[in-house]
This record gives sequence, structure tokens and C-alpha cells, in this order.
Amino acid sequence: MMATNSTKSEKWTYKAPEPVGMQVYRAPSLLQPHRVRDAIQDAHKGTIPPLIGFFCGLSSPPVAKVAAQLGYDVVFVDWEHSSTNVETMTQMVHDIQYISEGKSMAFVRVPGHDHASIGHALDAGASIIVPQVDTVEQAKHVAAASRFGAKINGKRSAPPFRWLQGTSDMLIDSSLSLWENLNHQSAVIIQIESAEGIRNLDAMLTEVGDQIDSVWLGSLDARVSMGLQNAYGEEPEWMKLKALYESTLRKHNMPSSGLALGPPAVRAKMAKGKSFMVSGSDVYGILGQAAGLADMRQSFPQMNYEQVYDRI
Repeated sequence: MMATNSTKSEKWTYKAPEPVGMQVYRAPSLLQPHRVRDAIQDAHKGTIPPLIGFFCGLSSPPVAKVAAQLGYDVVFVDWEHSSTNVETMTQMVHDIQYISEGKSMAFVRVPGHDHASIGHALDAGASIIVPQVDTVEQAKHVAAASRFGAKINGKRSAPPFRWLQGTSDMLIDSSLSLWENLNHQSAVIIQIESAEGIRNLDAMLTEVGDQIDSVWLGSLDARVSMGLQNAYGEEPEWMKLKALYESTLRKHNMPSSGLALGPPAVRAKMAKGKSFMVSGSDVYGILGQAAGLADMRQSFPQMNYEQVYDRI
């Protein structure tokens, strides 16, 4: 009689990993924005570390796919200074949120203040950064275009087929409508990029500060508009405006956002007081290859290859 070998099957169980990074704040569907407003506030209060972002200055889907795997809290799509169209921007937002499995949140800097651009970026599931906000009227327009519902002066159009019933319209707070949930999820950051904007910031935050989640000082544009050189400096007129900007944020207890790039000491100085900062970039990564090229040129000096082959 031939002996048979019997194998005992073992029960295989799968344990889902603990949430990592911004997965703690993710929505029920990755087509929705994360609870970005909560994340910024928690960073501002110090209950979590500051949010660290990667800047897609080239704004192309292959870059977004790679950036989504790096572990940054935020991947920032620059739609203002790129040739990206609506479809490409939307694809990048979806790639960031899905490829990172919710570990990274998508932010889009919209091209301007127009209602359509703001709606396209928010409908994609991103939070937004709005450039060159100078006046109370502009701040009120941005806030209205970003929110649903006349109760809060919202004028955002509700997209009928962006979040599908029973598929991607799940609610974080079941006591609120989908549109109210989305109002509480997506964040709006305004960029102040002129002396006029700095002087008007107090009035802006008094009027619509409850709908603004953070303020970003665009020092390059502000200084260019003032006739000053470079993105940074310590000219008296600039330092006075910067002090006004900082005191206004403190008065309204408003989170600060901005860049924190460069060598460690410079980066640490730029990061001071910020709840959300951009500390990496595709462009900076490519520029870093210039040093590698210089090393290569030294490693491979000019030579006469005909003489080299003659010796073989």
C-alpha cells in the first residue's frame, strides 16, 4: 500500500496596517479631500508635527506618481505657473491620493481667482492655494467660490456626478449632508503677495477668516512688486511689512504656510512658526544634478580615443 502525505492547511489572516501619515485624516473615499482643515489646525496647535509638502513645479503626471510614493504629507500641484490643463491637473490629484493610498494629500495652486478653476481643483478632491489675494473683496470671492451653501455665503456649484451615490459619497459626519462634509474637509490657503495684501490682511481675516485655513506669504512676488531684489532680504521697508504680516496672523490665531527650502540651517529658519511648509521639489532635485555633472566632467578628462584604441 502506497503511503500518502497529507498536508494540514493553515488559516491565513490579514491584519490591515495602522494608518500612516495623512491616512489618519483621509476621507471614506480617496476621491474626496482628506480632513485637511483638521490636519492644519492640529499642526497649528502642536498636536501633530507641521505638514511637510513636495512641490510639483513641473506639474506632470509621471512626477506626481513618483512624489506620491515619497511619504510627504502634501504633494503640491502648481497649476498657476505651468501649462497643465484641467484634465492633467485632475489626473495628478487622483494619482497623488490613490498611489499614496491616502498617505499624502493633494493641494493645487489654482491659476487665479476665477470660479471655474477653484471648482475644478476642489471637484478633483484637492485642497487649494489661491495666489495674489490683495483685497477684502477678493478674499470674500475666494471664500464664496470654495464653499457650498448660501448659509455661509457659499457659491460653489455642486457637481452631480463627481461623488456617486453609494460609491464615493460616504460621509464622515452622518448628521451633515455630503456638501456640508466637503466644506469641513477641503482647505483654502490664500497667498499674500503684495504690500497691499499685507496691509489688507487684517480686514480680510476679520471678514472671512472662518473660511480661510492658512495664509502663505509669497515673498518673491511681494518683493518684486516693491522693486526689491530676490525673494529674501532685510530692507527696512520689507522688515516692517513682514512684522505687520506676522502680527496679523497672531491676532487672528491663523496658521502660517510657506516654503522651507535650502540647507538645513536656512530651512529651519524658514520653517519657524509654520504649520504647513514645502521642503522638497522636482525642480530642486533636477538642479542637484548639476553638481553631479561637474564631478563627471572631472572624472572623465579629455583624451584622444584613437590613441587609446591603438594601445589595445
